[in-house]
Amino acid sequence: MRPPRLRAGDTVALVAPAGPVPADLLEKALPVLRGWGVEVRVGPCVRADPGSPPYLSGADAARAAEFTEAWLDPGVRCVLAARGGYGVQRMLDLVDWPALRAAGPKVLAGSSDITALHRAVDVHLGLSTLFSPMPASVLFDDFAVEHLRRSLFEPERTLVVRGGSPLVPGRASGVSAGGNLSLVAAGIGTPEHGSARDAIVLLEDVTESVYRLDRMLTQLLRSGWFAGVRGIVLGSWAACGNPADVRALVLDRLGPLGVPLVEEFGFGHVASSPTLPLGVPVTLDADLGTLTFDSPALT
Repeated sequence: MRPPRLRAGDTVALVAPAGPVPADLLEKALPVLRGWGVEVRVGPCVRADPGSPPYLSGADAARAAEFTEAWLDPGVRCVLAARGGYGVQRMLDLVDWPALRAAGPKVLAGSSDITALHRAVDVHLGLSTLFSPMPASVLFDDFAVEHLRRSLFEPERTLVVRGGSPLVPGRASGVSAGGNLSLVAAGIGTPEHGSARDAIVLLEDVTESVYRLDRMLTQLLRSGWFAGVRGIVLGSWAACGNPADVRALVLDRLGPLGVPLVEEFGFGHVASSPTLPLGVPVTLDADLGTLTFDSPALT
């Protein structure tokens, strides 16, 4: 299912399902979001002191409750993650998924650690979501803000996303899937395991050395996660070592799959990252470096 698009006057719930939110970045972002003509409700964990351990925005139960209450609020049309970090997987089993399903569709947007939440919303609610830049980030620049706004309010204007260059040429169609590589790999063996069958997979990561990227890709390959994949789109690998080494690794691990493969597509932990829908039909043209979505991600 595709959630409804946002309109002026709608309410956006800002939540913190992972790490603590930098107060200065939050205060800088709030006027930008309100400038879209929406009401922004800031969840209790967004401004709360870090829980224990301190790399979380609050206790697991508190973060799960914040997310659940935002989704169940009939006035909320979009649940937007303030930032990533770590912690989403810890709270997934505490979310009342049947209640969320009964509440009906709404938009989930975020990236990085929020990849785990994208997978859960896909599996438990059957909804498409938006892999997007987040407000409490230094990467929430003018381009990222405007592309997210268009994706939420005017999704028909974001049907084609351009960038990158081919590592394996070709053209393929499938359903968009993936997100942050670390979180995709960490989901193996969980209820949100999923697979890349019939998918155009999007992958990116940050601050992971090349051998760790190797280990994660190898784990996904050995688990069968990539079986039936249609194409692969690689985003940024910020602070992941020498780009030439990353490219060599990708060709070694993913090249033998024989599907269209494009690198440097410009999404992820990098400035001016576009918003990319997950769970919707898309066509990858590796030669042209384009992702073309068959229909708007939101109705």
